[in-house]
Amino acid sequence: MHAPHKTRTDALVAVGAGALSAALALFADDAMTPDALGWLLLLGSAAPLVWRRRSPVLALLAMIPLLMLYHGLDNAHTAPMPQTWIALYTVAVTGRPLRTLLTGIGVTSVMVTVVLTIDAHQGLELLRISGWVIAILFCGVDVRIYRQYVASMLERAERAERTREEEARRRVAEERLRIARDLHDLLAHSITLIGVQTSVASHILTVDPERLDRQAIAASLDDIADTCREARAELRTTLQVLRDTGQGGRHDTDGPLPDLAALPGLVRAAEAGGARVDLRVRAPDGRLAPATGAAAYRIVQESLTNAVRHAGPGVRIVVAVEPDGPAALRVTVTDDGTGPAEAGSAPGFGIVGMRERARSTGGTLDAGPRPGGGFEVSALLPFQNQDEEQTRAPGPVPPAAHERLAHAQEQEQEQETAS
Repeated sequence: MHAPHKTRTDALVAVGAGALSAALALFADDAMTPDALGWLLLLGSAAPLVWRRRSPVLALLAMIPLLMLYHGLDNAHTAPMPQTWIALYTVAVTGRPLRTLLTGIGVTSVMVTVVLTIDAHQGLELLRISGWVIAILFCGVDVRIYRQYVASMLERAERAERTREEEARRRVAEERLRIARDLHDLLAHSITLIGVQTSVASHILTVDPERLDRQAIAASLDDIADTCREARAELRTTLQVLRDTGQGGRHDTDGPLPDLAALPGLVRAAEAGGARVDLRVRAPDGRLAPATGAAAYRIVQESLTNAVRHAGPGVRIVVAVEPDGPAALRVTVTDDGTGPAEAGSAPGFGIVGMRERARSTGGTLDAGPRPGGGFEVSALLPFQNQDEEQTRAPGPVPPAAHERLAHAQEQEQEQETAS
């Protein structure tokens, strides 16, 4: 139905069917050879085939009166069979089964009526005509079903290919988002600490130059150097992931990610910036999944960075990481600072990034001012051990922590709506 040059092709089909009909009429019994009117009706019955794909039923209906008159004159009855078969096949292969059934009944009824009008005793001729009509219709229906099957297989293959492409794009987007979060946490934390330590050294140099505390300045510069080395190492790891992905290399998502064991390093960096940090870590039983450990690490890192930047000098920070029930990890970072945000500073993406990290593991995060002063960040992260993570995909939160997570998610949605 969608072939190019349909009309031209069908015109050639009509010419071929008319030529074959003429040959059959010439080799028929001399007594049934068509006269001039018979030849006109025979060849004219092939003309509607030019429009057989454009209007199959109308082409067949246009042929029926011509063939009825042709057979009624008792001409060679086998001569018009080529165009009749082609018209019936086209109707069957392009229409629904109900239309094909009604067409078969109608054509058979017309043929039986014509034959009985000519000779009431030609039962064998009736059987032969009905058999050919049924056979051609069944052939068309069979071809139509086969084409539909092939089309469905092609559609399924295309849909599967689109699904694979969409999945690949989704994974690329998730990887880009993860790398963006890592870069944000890394650069924000490192630059903030470097800025604080530089301010300390500048303060020492300008307040009392005569009593210069060389040891304090050297300590600040050493802290800056350590922070730069750590940032460079993490940045190299992140860029290596990008380089491997861009070159088509295989990247292991469970590679060396930061975890709870790296929290003391964050505490030392925050204390070098002038904060007083109380770290309380109680690891859960078993080995924590890398994704959950990395999320907890990044949340603590961003919370310490915000506290050092906004809470004021000498801020006291309490970091608590401990299991909350048998299936969740609670991460809480609180401070008692009262210093306002820097004037004219635009809101960043720190809290948004922490909330997205919590959601990536199926957990929730709340952040906001404390009633008694200061700021608090609280995250609830469901976890499973590493063996379970390798054998099954992350599923719903286990029943023991489901109610707490649901309540935390409701509170988070209420806070987002209020903000």
